Amino acid sequence: MEWKQRAERWLRFENLDPELKKQLEEMAKDEKKLEDLFYKYLEFGTGGMRGEIGPGTNRINIYTVRKASEGLARFLLASGGEEKAKQGVVIAYDSRRKSREFALETAKTVGKHGIKAYVFESLRPTPELSFAVRYLHAAAGVVITASHNPPEYNGYKVYGEDGGQLTPKAADELIRYVYEVEDELSLTVPGEQELIDRGLLQYIGENIDLAYIEKLKTIQLNRDVILNGGKDLKIVFTPLHGTAGQLVQTGLREFGFQNVYVVKEQEQPDPDFSTVKSPNPEEHEAFEIAIRYGKKYDADLIMGTDPDSDRLGIVVKNGQGDYVVLTGNQTGAILLYYLLSQKKEKGMLVRNSAVLKTIVTSELGRAIASDFGVETIDTLTGFKFIGEKIKEFKETGSHVFQFGYEESYGYLIGDFVRDKDAIQAALFAAEAAAYYKAQGKSLYDVLMEIYKKYGFYKESLRSITLKGKDGAEKIRAIMDAFRQNPPEEVSGIPVAITEDYLTQKRVDKAAGQTTPIHLPKSNVLKYYLADESWFCIRPSGTEPKCKFYFAVRGDSEAQSEARLRQLETNVMAMVEKILQK
Repeated sequence: MEWKQRAERWLRFENLDPELKKQLEEMAKDEKKLEDLFYKYLEFGTGGMRGEIGPGTNRINIYTVRKASEGLARFLLASGGEEKAKQGVVIAYDSRRKSREFALETAKTVGKHGIKAYVFESLRPTPELSFAVRYLHAAAGVVITASHNPPEYNGYKVYGEDGGQLTPKAADELIRYVYEVEDELSLTVPGEQELIDRGLLQYIGENIDLAYIEKLKTIQLNRDVILNGGKDLKIVFTPLHGTAGQLVQTGLREFGFQNVYVVKEQEQPDPDFSTVKSPNPEEHEAFEIAIRYGKKYDADLIMGTDPDSDRLGIVVKNGQGDYVVLTGNQTGAILLYYLLSQKKEKGMLVRNSAVLKTIVTSELGRAIASDFGVETIDTLTGFKFIGEKIKEFKETGSHVFQFGYEESYGYLIGDFVRDKDAIQAALFAAEAAAYYKAQGKSLYDVLMEIYKKYGFYKESLRSITLKGKDGAEKIRAIMDAFRQNPPEEVSGIPVAITEDYLTQKRVDKAAGQTTPIHLPKSNVLKYYLADESWFCIRPSGTEPKCKFYFAVRGDSEAQSEARLRQLETNVMAMVEKILQK
């Protein structure tokens, strides 16, 4: 069906939600805007279905949520029938607009098929949803969130019974069922009270919180250090108007920390994220108010979580006493070094230990893990691939999971969650800070020690936002140009190795060899230069962006920063030429 037919069907639908009807009639006056609403259906990417809130098949609304949930119900019944229906689906939601409404629409849609829904009574972090799926032995989970996207977005992430996000194979099967639903407007759902009366809708909350907090305690490695010095460590925390406030504060208390200052201006959930330009701890500006708190209280550690609490950013004091926002790669390196060094000291590192990271995450993690005799295994971008590997480890016994992380501020320590977990990471970062403070060191001091020991690894990320149909075509043009005419050199440094994750081929020019890449197909290109630098290009799976990752290694901080700037400048110049054609 062409987009105009879809648009006409919505415009003619008599029972269209009044709010959506008003918005649609207004936008119908501009054909280009109308086309953007209907030119495609929202797709499942690395983080599920995510889009702007509004009318149309290319927006998230009660009808596209029902369509996704109808597909999920059919998917579950086809794979397990009555047994899956009894296991049920756990549903959580964040602080965004329409989140609770979309959560209830999900519950009503699966309930229509006799599938029980466990719905959190109020907003909860995404990692707690992952935990709850496992804790309740549910067949699946859904979380309504758009993570750190702007306020006009919301999303729909699906989890399997292992608590991990759906992997491509399962997602493809689910999407097939979703696309079988030809008319999302025709889907009807029962009422909330009817489902409660039939035992198909159950609200959950505190019992899951308590069980999750008990599991959080299992990641502690040095409780005595915290109990002896926890009162001395000063922590500033901001949930950035999201879902982490209660659990992080409770967890820090349970761990033994006493001096915790919460950023009051950002403590309460707010769908407009009114105090920040972007509720994303990857953006330094998100910490502006928290740093003011840090200066006021002379904090040792400042931490912030994104709205659905799966990403953590931290800020630490440098040698001059100034606050520095760490990158995801830097935080990951510190947490990994602390974890492996402490486990080795305590005799807790087993022979077949493994660290998991994504292909766009710093190679510093591999250097650290190797030093402790631990293998590092790469996955595609998206934490669901890390979750998939953890499941594989459990089933085969091939490895013992120790730590998983990605450069985009996602970390996992305890595998009772199968997604990145900012609650875990916040508590573990605080513990590391307390441990090193007892030795007279800050986390910044530890980072410098890591660099001096393993090399000055530096990374950066550039994103180009290209919205709508025209934007999607431009992103495709960028990928096609690099794929069909890969660069021979960058900054005067030869390109030594090319990896194309769509064709699953690795070309080593120096060796004259082409070898297969044993990872799922993905529209990603990666180029390794002869000086150990690399850059990677991939379209975002959840936002209208093309992402460019850059990484270098040098013998000094100054050398690394100069190399990084040059690499980034030259690659982005190539991109600009493509966009000007």
